Amino acid sequence: MKKVIAVSVALFAALHCFADWKPAGDKIRTEWASKINVNNVLPEYPRPLMERADWLNLNGLWDYAIGPAEDKCDSSGNSLVSEAYKPDIVPASCQKPEKFDGKILVPFCVESSLSGVGKMVGKDNALWYSRTFTVPESWSGKKVLLHFGGVDWKADVWVNGIKVGSHTGGYTPFSFDITPTLKSGDNTVDVRVWDPTDNSYQPRGKQVENPRGIWYTPVTGIWQTVWLEPVSNVYISNLKTTPNLDEKNFKVEVSANCPIGYDTAEVKIFDGDKLVSSAKALAGQPVEVSVKNPKLWSPDSPNLYNMEVSILKDGKVVDSVKSYTAMRKFSVAKDKDGIMRLALNNEPIYQFGPLDQGWWPDGLYTAPTDEALRFDVQKTKDFGFNMIRKHIKVEPARWYLHCDQLGIIVWQDMPSGDYETVVNGKRQMSLPEWVRFKYFDKSEYIRSPESEACYRKEWKEIMDYLHSYPCIGVWVPFNERWGQFKTPEIVAWTKKYDPSRIVNPASGGNHYPCGDILDMHHYPHPEILFIDAGRVNVLGEYGGIGMAIKGHLWSEKGNWGYMPKKKDGTREKSKVERSSDDVFAQYAKYTDMLANLTSKGYSGAVYTQTTDVEIEINGLMTYDRKVVKFDEKKLREANQKVINSLKK
Repeated sequence: MKKVIAVSVALFAALHCFADWKPAGDKIRTEWASKINVNNVLPEYPRPLMERADWLNLNGLWDYAIGPAEDKCDSSGNSLVSEAYKPDIVPASCQKPEKFDGKILVPFCVESSLSGVGKMVGKDNALWYSRTFTVPESWSGKKVLLHFGGVDWKADVWVNGIKVGSHTGGYTPFSFDITPTLKSGDNTVDVRVWDPTDNSYQPRGKQVENPRGIWYTPVTGIWQTVWLEPVSNVYISNLKTTPNLDEKNFKVEVSANCPIGYDTAEVKIFDGDKLVSSAKALAGQPVEVSVKNPKLWSPDSPNLYNMEVSILKDGKVVDSVKSYTAMRKFSVAKDKDGIMRLALNNEPIYQFGPLDQGWWPDGLYTAPTDEALRFDVQKTKDFGFNMIRKHIKVEPARWYLHCDQLGIIVWQDMPSGDYETVVNGKRQMSLPEWVRFKYFDKSEYIRSPESEACYRKEWKEIMDYLHSYPCIGVWVPFNERWGQFKTPEIVAWTKKYDPSRIVNPASGGNHYPCGDILDMHHYPHPEILFIDAGRVNVLGEYGGIGMAIKGHLWSEKGNWGYMPKKKDGTREKSKVERSSDDVFAQYAKYTDMLANLTSKGYSGAVYTQTTDVEIEINGLMTYDRKVVKFDEKKLREANQKVINSLKK
């Protein structure tokens, strides 16, 4: 009888939660939107490179409120908005709202449909979150960490009314030790978020206050998993794993809050469940683990090694985490004809993939489920690509896990920012001239000291966050000329900070003779208009062929995509509908052109793009992922022809 009552209470609670939430708005949605359980949202472990068995997911329904934000300063008191929006008094005290506006489904941003809210926040407002939680009794005697996968952009966090910390940066995880604030029974966590979007200098990718064209809906607030984790008083806080194929070893840097006496780190490498190697080092020293005859990671054979990392005292394990790694090497080298090529594991490889912006019609920055997140990577693989350019966005950790497992190389962009200013109350691009087909010889963009510091801070944090994922092959500090500044200096720092990766200075941007790659953009068809014999040459964007499919559009009006030119040089007008055969014929024509340019010097290319995004209708799939626009077998054959063109 007690069991029946318990089940009934649980069912009532679940139904009550569903009654408090439903998707907002009337835009298209993916099929995964209907699979969301508000009591079990994104339940997968959110940090696959450093996994512990015990954790508590705080995703689900939180209270939320939107109210005036007077505090628009960074931690140093510097104004974060342009002079046109500078408040009269900064900073101001911030108070938790006495009354909340309703429920929001975390971790979907407030502007999204899946949040259940679907409201804009803007530069003049702050977004508040609040919920209660109970610490499991089994965690008694442990430290408790509060983790955020991603919050856009400035977050202040309180537990039981005590401030535990702040964080700026929309693309990297952060955490706080909240142990001193906890009490028995219910605890309350409050989060205050301020995000000026395109009214400030912070990295924000394609988010704008007024979505249009290639600029999309803002993403404000929590957009990745929030979770609690119990740890020992001495615990591993970070891992940095770097493979060295030439030396056949892995260097593992173990960060831990180790006082004197807790001084040994141990790393074990497994092939499946079989231990293949292990090594130890004193605290503060990297652990170097040799592996004889290592299995290599590549798109054709994405071999991964399991890894266990521990810290010890007197030979006893104090803390341990599970991880994984892969043996692979990214480099550049000349081929037999003296042409600079991208190389993987010391062999030339043509890297070809789609521009992947990682947007969802229902979750915006956040995929509805982990199955959905993996779907895009799997389809990219099915389409015959071996690479993805992650375009001015950084994904949740599990996206990179899927790339590692499926064998997809990632070109990782730094999200752009600081390329618009307000003049006489109107926003306009503040960019230098775009010099596309020769080296840049004009005056480069000058950022404010605060803007430059913000860029450097967030780029370093992104590189730190992603360093240990085997799939990351190329760092891209700038896209085109959007916020591009001090290019040779930024590129030199990037290469020095991570010499294990290739650096593409500015994809399609203003070019300098630095870094490893010269990256051109040319729409819609492939073409070489500028080449550097001393570096790898790639076509960082092309294509973007428009094809609208009724019933799968974000908007019925304003949709656009690139169309071929007519004989008179003018461009055809975008049609509401084009046949799949007609559009694929254009796609295949372009891949044939691309394959023929390999012998001329191209070693990689990026097709725009994986899916439609808002009113852009140039995806290989519709925005809701319900329609693949081309015959997949033919698409794969066309793409493989490009990749194999380097083998001739």
